[in-house]
Amino acid sequence: MFKNVFGSGFLVRTAHVILTWVLTLILFLHDTELRKQEETGQLVQPVLFVLLVLVSVLLYFAVSLMDPGFILSDDSDLQQPMRSKHCQTCQHCVRRYDHHCPWIENCVGERNHRWFVLYLAVQLLVLLWGLHIAWTGFSYAPACQLWLRTNGVLLAVAVLLALLSLIVLLLLGSHLYLVSLNTTTWEFMSRHRISYLKHCGADENPFDRGTFHNLWGFFCVWGTVVWEQVYFREGSDQV
Repeated sequence: MFKNVFGSGFLVRTAHVILTWVLTLILFLHDTELRKQEETGQLVQPVLFVLLVLVSVLLYFAVSLMDPGFILSDDSDLQQPMRSKHCQTCQHCVRRYDHHCPWIENCVGERNHRWFVLYLAVQLLVLLWGLHIAWTGFSYAPACQLWLRTNGVLLAVAVLLALLSLIVLLLLGSHLYLVSLNTTTWEFMSRHRISYLKHCGADENPFDRGTFHNLWGFFCVWGTVVWEQVYFREGSDQV
């Protein structure tokens, strides 16, 4: 179910974890509200922040190391299931393929897509909270040059957090939008190249069952869906 942590993507994962905890440490070392609360014994928010950061790191490793839905078979005549795609980077076919994410160095597919969306949501909360904490740590200085010298490191952290927040917000918003339509990034971007979508109109999606059912099926229904049945309207029972 999970890949080797020391396999492909080890450097990317290591860099992600180091950057996460270095930024967290900087927020604690500067004169932010976290440090003030810690010094006065008010530990609720500092502990909650560290726990949320830890949850985001654990979710990152989960989606990074999890089997996204690889189709493993020695049978070369095995018919590729509908909505699957061969990933050139992973060298495997992935069920309900969404995209290959270099950030996690893994594919996003049927088995880890919902965890990927959850990770993005938690990561966004961490980044926005961290941005707020950084804002509370800026010190007053009478001159611009002195202010930059005093707050330079914290300013760099705030700019980085703001940039990452924007990226994650756009990613989360786009994935939630596509999930609400029951389509994937691959299908949305390359529908003209996909055989089972070529004959469909520009706004036609054979897998769309309505926003509520799409979201419910994505987040709350576990198991492997036979998309051929959904496609041909013969039923959507899971196996």
